[in-house]
Amino acid sequence: MTTRLVVGLDGHASGERALDFAIKQARLIGDCDLVVAYVIEWSPFSFQTAEENAQRHKRREEEISTVMTRVIDPAVKKLEGLGLKASGKVRHGDVADTLNAIAKEQSAAQIIVARSSEGGFSSRIFGSSTFNLVKGADLPVTVVQ
Repeated sequence: MTTRLVVGLDGHASGERALDFAIKQARLIGDCDLVVAYVIEWSPFSFQTAEENAQRHKRREEEISTVMTRVIDPAVKKLEGLGLKASGKVRHGDVADTLNAIAKEQSAAQIIVARSSEGGFSSRIFGSSTFNLVKGADLPVTVVQ
């Protein structure tokens, strides 16, 4: 049976550390798929004008495309170049809730994230996001230094 790991990326060296750890784990496991994920933090509670709401969908699609090109596609290519099975996901939402949801949807065995970052995802991760992920995840979470 294939084991699936979800790796939270942030576009920085910290995400690379999480990815490197996931590579080591995947090699130890053997039959393993890696799902690299990036969460664009977004709140449904932001208040916007009618004009901003009209542009919202377009902006979200542009953000997803940018993250796929700059973060996810290179990570998947790196993993596949190493002979590993990989796919990528980009979502908008709360970091902890969204990573947990992706892991559940993928029937993952574990979520791997970095502890600290130069910015973005992981700078939030060991603030409330990592705490919330570790506290509320439906599966094991590994936090990489």
